[in-house]
Amino acid sequence: MSIDPLWDALWINVHLATMDEAAGAGDGYGTIRDGALAVRDGRIAWVGPRRDLPSGWRVVTEHDGRGAWLTPGLIDCHTHLVYAGNRADEFEMRLAGTSYEEIAKAGGGIASTVRATRAASEDDLVAEGAGRLRRLVAEGVTTVEIKSGYGLDTANELKMLRAARRLGKACGVEVKTTFLGAHALPPEFSGRADDYIALVCDEMLPAVADAKLADAVDVFCEHIGFTPAQTERVFDAAKAHGLPVKLHADQLSDLAGAQLAARYRALSADHLEHTSVDSVRAMAEAGTTAVLLPGAFYFLREVQQPPIAMLRHHRVPMALATDCNPGTSPCTSLLLMLNMACTLFRLTPAEALAGATRNAAKALGIEDEVGELAPDLRADLALWDISQPSELAYAFGANPCIGRVTRGRVSAT
Repeated sequence: MSIDPLWDALWINVHLATMDEAAGAGDGYGTIRDGALAVRDGRIAWVGPRRDLPSGWRVVTEHDGRGAWLTPGLIDCHTHLVYAGNRADEFEMRLAGTSYEEIAKAGGGIASTVRATRAASEDDLVAEGAGRLRRLVAEGVTTVEIKSGYGLDTANELKMLRAARRLGKACGVEVKTTFLGAHALPPEFSGRADDYIALVCDEMLPAVADAKLADAVDVFCEHIGFTPAQTERVFDAAKAHGLPVKLHADQLSDLAGAQLAARYRALSADHLEHTSVDSVRAMAEAGTTAVLLPGAFYFLREVQQPPIAMLRHHRVPMALATDCNPGTSPCTSLLLMLNMACTLFRLTPAEALAGATRNAAKALGIEDEVGELAPDLRADLALWDISQPSELAYAFGANPCIGRVTRGRVSAT
């Protein structure tokens, strides 16, 4: 490739986990030891072994990595990070034997967070969300997806999405917003789920689209959520507005949600504990990414694992995310999710890191922008004080992140 004579920044004396399947040592990390990475105009201009740096290069700022590892910035591709209040009382109830479904049917669960979120101002939501988001950022996260879904009426769903966009600017992180109006049935629509879905499709989604506040549309397809038929109505409305879709699928039962998602060529199907082999095949054919959420699996003490072997066999990309939310995964550590994916789901450390970089980018439809260390991709990077990349999934409770770069600029971690 042609080399621009002047780079904005250059990292040397670093080892690279490029996460580029075609690069490096073929170890799953795309490893390049003693590498170098150059940035120009916020994008990666050159990456490779330091010994192969082209002659004649000039750089404004040179960074000495001191033998640390450089990876793509981490991507948390499934969160419900904007909300008010918490549900610690429900945690106690579940430990005493009450199921998640029983709590939801009694007016708790998502409905309790809806009440708190509706009562909160947009500024309140930004203030509460900032603490959560900064904890993710401190672990090398440079992109995060944030869903709505605790407003469940037009004004409050818009409020949540505006708060999410503001959080990205306040915390120096790329935020992708997802409209999840079909998350639960609000109390004012009790017994009238079809009427509520009509509101989602005919009023809420057009308002969100007109305000350009959503990058995608999601639905909670489950017997305590919305039926496949209702999900299709939302997906058809999303398609009419030119918005891609994703789905909370097959978490508590097999409603063939992942297969439905694949039929609409969804970006991702998420959770997947009860997904069948037919649905996995459909995902593979459609190019739909599987998003695994071990935090919710752990917190709910589930026993049915996602079909990891089938996903591997059919070469479905597996992403990982925190599922940060107040009821089933009150977690703000993506590194912990890497460890849980390995210990609970038996992913390899390389698969886990791919799940928080390359495959997480696919789950958001931004794989042409981020997720690997490759020329022309955005220079979103994380620097780690580790001796090998498997340490990122190995030491739970540790945070070896010593540097973050967003769009080529060094940021505070």
